[in-house]
Amino acid sequence: MSGSEAEMRARRAAIVDEIVARTGIDEAMIERLVHRFYDAVRADPLLAPVFAARIADWGPHLARMCAFWSSVALMTGRYHGQPMAKHLPLAADGRHFDRWLALFEATARRECPPAAAAHFVERAQRIAESLELGMAAARGVFLRPGERFRLPDAGGAG
Repeated sequence: MSGSEAEMRARRAAIVDEIVARTGIDEAMIERLVHRFYDAVRADPLLAPVFAARIADWGPHLARMCAFWSSVALMTGRYHGQPMAKHLPLAADGRHFDRWLALFEATARRECPPAAAAHFVERAQRIAESLELGMAAARGVFLRPGERFRLPDAGGAG
């Protein structure tokens, strides 16, 4: 390993140590959050049909989401995938992302200490915004700042 690689690893480890010390996030907390959140998603009238159309076996999906959130929250590198590519075919728009965020935030605030919940929610907001922008652009819709993506059949529903 070169000196710069060792420096990068040391810097990453220091950042992760700071996150853990500040938030208390660990793999058990991530797993609890992910499972409770997707319990809420599967019971939600708006989101459940979107997920049910794509996910038959929840076990592998939940394992993937635990790896994803471990990578997002703790920079573990456990997740290896392309979230945008997975989301592009979904029939989802700004309404779905708003509901996803509301459920995620409520679950994080219920399941996690305040600093951990804030850490997760801040990242979830950035992820949702990025996915919504990407999904809109893939359909030829380029959003202005503050503008929301609506599927053509969504009408004026908000």
